Amino acid sequence: MSKAVFYHAGCPVCVSAERGVAEALDPGKYEVEIVHLGEQKGRLAEAEAAGVKSVPALVLNGQTYHINFGASIEDLR
Repeated sequence: MSKAVFYHAGCPVCVSAERGVAEALDPGKYEVEIVHLGEQKGRLAEAEAAGVKSVPALVLNGQTYHINFGASIEDLR
């Protein structure tokens, strides 16, 4: 099973993307982890290392996909 990590900041753009994208992934193929960077600031370095520059973003099989624009990673510090 592949891992997918959906990073967001809890804003309306992020929540909408979570519903539209992260929840649409087939749970039989992907283990989806939702990371709220506004609440889990300790994971900012992990997100940056994965290539996340803004949220919402989905990291899927090592590829980072930026979805719409809610906030830059710098704004979350």
